[in-house]
Amino acid sequence: MTQTPQKASPLKAYSILIFLSLVWGSSFILIKKALIAFDPIEVACLRISISSIAFIPFLLWQFKNVDWKHWKFFLLVGLTGSGIPAFMYAIAQTQISSTMSGVLNSLTPIFTLIVSILIYKNPFNLNKVQGVILGFIGAAMLFILGDSGDSGNNQWYGLFVVLGTFCYGFSSNIVQHNLKGIRSLIISAASFCMIGPPAFAYLLSTDVLVDITSHEYGYHSLGAIFFLALAGTVMASILFYYLVQITDAVFSSTVAFIMPIVAILWGIFDGEIFLITDLIGMILILGGVYMIKKKKA
Repeated sequence: MTQTPQKASPLKAYSILIFLSLVWGSSFILIKKALIAFDPIEVACLRISISSIAFIPFLLWQFKNVDWKHWKFFLLVGLTGSGIPAFMYAIAQTQISSTMSGVLNSLTPIFTLIVSILIYKNPFNLNKVQGVILGFIGAAMLFILGDSGDSGNNQWYGLFVVLGTFCYGFSSNIVQHNLKGIRSLIISAASFCMIGPPAFAYLLSTDVLVDITSHEYGYHSLGAIFFLALAGTVMASILFYYLVQITDAVFSSTVAFIMPIVAILWGIFDGEIFLITDLIGMILILGGVYMIKKKKA
């Protein structure tokens, strides 16, 4: 059963965009806090498992409305929109700062455009090509000259974030082009409940309960993951897929404009260093994003 959402008013669209930016911009500092007590694989699996459990009631409620002929696309959205990125960001932040992770996340609209052109054959122009190039120059500056974080001093771990943004680019395009007309709640519930069981099964083989109870900050880290899962994943994913459907994939991915600012503010508050080279790299990336969004005159 499909239902075509109506186009949103600009106020509604931008309100959702700002809310998502604030929630997701806080995700990087939450990942940092979660990594105090857990290893990156545990952080990712806990995040996915908690989100999946939270979606079970929604899936049962909407089960008769789920068109399971789209199961491959539900699975792809689950993997590229949440599953793989959850691991990539957690692994990256064992070596780079939450600030750098947040800034690199700004590449998402660029990969969204690239996927839309290469896979879905959407048109492009010189402005968009120049924007992609400018964005990648900014990212390269972060890798070569940017801060090396406060965790492990290896900024090349930022490539895991880049891979995560590439996955996000796929996810939003799949929702826009292959799951058009399917309610965002159904997309989120079905996709998460498909990737949740393997993550939960892995946790059963670990000492995650020992980590929670024995580590000094075990419950604090678990609290960060709960907020990350319930607010940053469950609530935000429903809103994001809804936003993709009532606008388009590229507009929705412009949460990347506000997210790095939120991430930077959290990082500075937590004592991270933000260098002038980081600022220049971010400006170049966001400049590239602006160029790919700009309509041809």
